[in-house]
Amino acid sequence: MSTDRLYLRHSTDKQTDARQRHALTALLAAGAPAYEDPATSSRVLSLYRTGFKQLLDEAAVGDTIRIADAARLFRSVADIIALRPVLIRRGLHLRVESGLLSGIDLASDDPGTKMMVSVLAAVLEFQRDMISENTKEGVAAAEAAGKTLGRPAALDEGEVVELVEAFREGAAVKALARQYDIAPKTVRRVLDAAGARAVPDDLSELLDGDGQDDVGDDVQAVAADPVVVVDVPGLVAEHLVDVADDAVRQALAAGQTVRRGQGYSVRVTAPVSVHVAMIEHSATALMQSPAGRKAHRIHSDRVTSMRITP
Repeated sequence: MSTDRLYLRHSTDKQTDARQRHALTALLAAGAPAYEDPATSSRVLSLYRTGFKQLLDEAAVGDTIRIADAARLFRSVADIIALRPVLIRRGLHLRVESGLLSGIDLASDDPGTKMMVSVLAAVLEFQRDMISENTKEGVAAAEAAGKTLGRPAALDEGEVVELVEAFREGAAVKALARQYDIAPKTVRRVLDAAGARAVPDDLSELLDGDGQDDVGDDVQAVAADPVVVVDVPGLVAEHLVDVADDAVRQALAAGQTVRRGQGYSVRVTAPVSVHVAMIEHSATALMQSPAGRKAHRIHSDRVTSMRITP
């Protein structure tokens, strides 16, 4: 028996999902499981969101994902291009509960639906970009009016004076960073604002010792761990979206989605060590199904077959 699975998302801590819950009232009352991604930007692709990833993990063939409106799940062409093949491959349906799209399965694998969803995603992406543009204009107007924006300064006025005086008396940038518990770059910005430095930033990094001791080590590390390009199967990528390894998540997020028939892969440029970590992190979960074992084998073969041209 198929199951209705509800997905809700709002972008910031100041927003709520009250409107979405109202549109999904009947389904919630019937006990349909709900999955949420609170305070999550639409710029985070749906396949990389914690709540939606849990929904996919628990969904079975024939289940229907129901959303209050399309923008809750996707708001860009790139997102829907990555999402639809996953839903189709897993035999899942996607329906919007209100509006003109309420009678259409957005995961249907036919040319008409594909075209309509792509146009819809483009419109939603345009709306998001307009919101962003209006926000930037508002920020510019506020700055022109003399309003202070952004996060609080790392140092107060007294600490800035003390830091500059200490630097002029011979204190090193790194020592000041440790003393005030801030990053060396922040120290440099404070010093530059006060006109206390007379050397360019790239030269000052050498004078301050930032990275100077590590140059030789970095060269050796690059030689031992070269950067290579590997197409990661989509099923493997789906099992890595919430892995605790930051390097793996960042590499996947920067990858390029490549369509392959009904499936897709993610073209990832990263050091060999990161590709190996992907194999290690995903192996256990992938071994639970024939499709997973095949994806694991393909991925492993692609990584191990890489040859670095001198």
